[in-house]
Amino acid sequence: MPAEGTASPFTPLPCVSRSRKLNATPKLGIIERMKIVCGGVLFDLDGVLVDSTPAVARVWAKWAAKHGFVAEDVVRQAHGRPSIATIRDLLPHADHDAENREVERGEIEDVEGVIPLPGALEILQAIPQGRWAIATSCTRRLAEVRIRAAGLPLPKHLVTSNDVQRGKPDPEPYVKAAKILGFVPADCIVIEDAPAGIRAGKAAGTRVLALRTTAPDPELTQSGADWIANDLTSLRLNSPDHHDHLSLILDRQ
Repeated sequence: MPAEGTASPFTPLPCVSRSRKLNATPKLGIIERMKIVCGGVLFDLDGVLVDSTPAVARVWAKWAAKHGFVAEDVVRQAHGRPSIATIRDLLPHADHDAENREVERGEIEDVEGVIPLPGALEILQAIPQGRWAIATSCTRRLAEVRIRAAGLPLPKHLVTSNDVQRGKPDPEPYVKAAKILGFVPADCIVIEDAPAGIRAGKAAGTRVLALRTTAPDPELTQSGADWIANDLTSLRLNSPDHHDHLSLILDRQ
């Protein structure tokens, strides 16, 4: 038990310490360096660890054309949510399971251009396996296909749409991921790119780092993001696992 007046490593802190330095390139402005203390890290998959945007867009565009929808609108609506949720919204009277199988089959078969996002491999290799999990709106089969296609390590802890009753923006995926790691959500940080995922993390009670890989800053902020960074190259492990907390350094502009 920490002494009175001493912050617990699990206390949800906006930051533990911060310093500012001017970047050598003036147009990049000020870089703010922050130390974040947490018990575990909960990653989204697409848009955080993996760039599957071209493949996702191709599959949903084909599906949209088949049903007479505008492809761009469908792709935007589908991002960060279980595919069956989008199908239910757009085709309320269809055979949702059959449509979902069709979309999943297309996404599993189309992995052209699926690549790791900057910093993903490095941060996954740095954090001890038992201290991070992936919580994704993909099915388990699709998640594993994309992780392998991107050349990333398969996680020890993976929560997919097959493992929950309610997908993002419901908090269930992140509540479950935190529980698997042995923490309450307030002891974890979520790393997301989609407004639906950010809302899920905040509803679960976590702090959320949002990445600028998908949505503009105003949408990330309005969804409740605690911090915003360009990508995972901005995050690194500051200290090894001390059994009770992780210390991370975040550089953000």
